[in-house]
Amino acid sequence: MKKLSIMIAAVCFTFSYAQKVSDYKYVALPEKFTGFKNDQYKLDVLLTNTLKQKKYTVVAGSRNQWTAEANSNPCSVLNADVVNDSGFLRNKIILEFKDCNGKVVLSQKASTPIKEFVEGFQDALKQALVTVPVSSPKEIQTETIVEEMSTSEPAKEVSNHTVENNSSNQTGKYTNGKISLQKVQIDDSQFILVENNSSVPFATFKATTKRDTFKVKLKSGESTFGYYENGNIVIEMPKGNEDYTKEVFILK
Repeated sequence: MKKLSIMIAAVCFTFSYAQKVSDYKYVALPEKFTGFKNDQYKLDVLLTNTLKQKKYTVVAGSRNQWTAEANSNPCSVLNADVVNDSGFLRNKIILEFKDCNGKVVLSQKASTPIKEFVEGFQDALKQALVTVPVSSPKEIQTETIVEEMSTSEPAKEVSNHTVENNSSNQTGKYTNGKISLQKVQIDDSQFILVENNSSVPFATFKATTKRDTFKVKLKSGESTFGYYENGNIVIEMPKGNEDYTKEVFILK
């Protein structure tokens, strides 16, 4: 069983809910951009205004400031960052957009010969923003749709597994005694566990061919597997050296 666990954990996989920046309606901005310490040179203002002109809805990095629609499906929100990539003679930046799993959807480098920081960084960001298309979002699948699908499930006969399957179809809050996570169903084959004030899922689950067993991608980027056990969600957490520890999240 341990060898099987390691084999499953070693499988390289990614989850992708949209392929282009324009597929998204919401873009979240962090409190501080990467590599900028005490001064962001008003890059946040420039980025916010430009994204709004391109029909995006800009939200804060903290989920408690998101709209109800965005909160119902965190993977409908794209995470933006401006990385300070400056060299000795030029102000340079990297404009990045990542999905809820940390996968880069767009990365655009730009540089400028303008040496003044405010004018230089803003000029570089303006160049990078030219590559960002106008928002043309796909329809967002909300939790309400998932709940409607779930209520139709009991009509199916599933013999001895009825109670367990009802639990596995539930959205709700789960805890391991240390952290509390919200389960959000993305579609029939995948769901996420996410902390209340985080825009990045704690863990993303994708169904395998084995019933109630899932490939799992953790917030850290590590891959492992999880499964349902007596209505609870179990994740085999990597400890290093090919060792795993069983982490049980109980429905509250």
